[in-house]
Amino acid sequence: MPMTDQEITDKIAAYLRSNYGETLVRCEFLEDQLNDEGDGRLVTECTVRVGASNSDWRKTFTFRAGDIVNMTWQRLG
Repeated sequence: MPMTDQEITDKIAAYLRSNYGETLVRCEFLEDQLNDEGDGRLVTECTVRVGASNSDWRKTFTFRAGDIVNMTWQRLG
């Protein structure tokens, strides 16, 4: 069964928090290439907070079986 947008957002938030110490402020899905098994890529535009400062990013997450296994990023602005 496919993941809901909220489930995906929760996974992204947990991944960013545990791996980068970032707090997810906003996340917009630009390209959703995930299949029903939770495999594929998801391109997002995100705002994250570290300490007191926010920054905007384009982050591409690679999922395998519903878990994030890789992320690439490009800072916006």
